[in-house]
Amino acid sequence: MSGLEAEAQLRTRIAMWGRSLFARGFTVGSSGNISVKLEDGFLVTPTNSCFGFLDAARISKLDQDWRHVGGDAPTKELPLHRAFYEARPATGAVVHLHSTYATALSCLADVDPEDAITPITPYVVMRVGRVPVLPYTAPGSPDVAPLVAARAGAHAAVLLANHGPVVAGTSLDSAVFAAEELEETAKLLVITRGLAVRSLDQGQIDQLNARFAPK
Repeated sequence: MSGLEAEAQLRTRIAMWGRSLFARGFTVGSSGNISVKLEDGFLVTPTNSCFGFLDAARISKLDQDWRHVGGDAPTKELPLHRAFYEARPATGAVVHLHSTYATALSCLADVDPEDAITPITPYVVMRVGRVPVLPYTAPGSPDVAPLVAARAGAHAAVLLANHGPVVAGTSLDSAVFAAEELEETAKLLVITRGLAVRSLDQGQIDQLNARFAPK
């Protein structure tokens, strides 16, 4: 497959996943953004675009130095995406959502800033891993880049305080699946708050990490 054919396929899949995530309420309005790595740069959802109505042909293209070279103007969250690719060389895609329950956890003052997603299911360990909470920065601020750089090498996902989740994966599909798993686990954590929850123990977590740790 040529580079142009691969790019066209990825444009189609970004629009497909965008519609799916929007239809299921993982993001609303013009919130959220997706990026995917290409051989010669990156594809990024445009600024102020709605996931439910993405036009594959108008998705932003950036070169390897993150300069805008095609499509509509890219999301203002480029510093966030770029920091993940630079900190995690295996990253093939980054998904940032404003999904309800993960965003709710990012707003709670008593959440563990080192691991906001308690390991209550094996799949959150397998697909997501530990999820630290990064200090608040304004949307689009370059101040987020060093915060991501400091944590993304060891973490495939973070919560932006009072903002929402960001997840990196080796491919677009893996990043979306991990973002969905994070949201579902956040939902379980919110609805079981105050109950006697049984979490996985460290031995169980170590066993899962040995086989399935997120790349």
